[in-house]
Amino acid sequence: MYEWLLDYQQIEDEIAFLEYNLERSQKELKRWVTGDLAGVKLTAESDGAKLEERIERIERELQVKLMEQKNFLDLISKFSGLNHKILKLKYVDGMTLEEIAEVLNYSASYIYKKHAEIAKMIKFAHEIKLTN
Repeated sequence: MYEWLLDYQQIEDEIAFLEYNLERSQKELKRWVTGDLAGVKLTAESDGAKLEERIERIERELQVKLMEQKNFLDLISKFSGLNHKILKLKYVDGMTLEEIAEVLNYSASYIYKKHAEIAKMIKFAHEIKLTN
């Protein structure tokens, strides 16, 4: 029912890891080019020699994941229903439940209650999925 949220969160995690890996690899390349390892002779098989290729690969993977995320956001924005709107605003847009209540013109207590119900359904569905 709400598997899209788990899928979206997985894409976000993958993007965060790729961005971290890219930054780490770029720092390492900088060490080889202008830093403390600039004078070290590289062989074709060394990690230092393969850094530029690794950076290019990570950048390509990151672009694919960012496009996947954009397509996912386009899909999510088409979902209707209060539950989907609450989930999107909370977990994709990062709004608080109070802000969501204001945007959707509901009382904060109602949105808190709906969010708790949705969370229980997601937890239950996830537990069933894990046991199968």
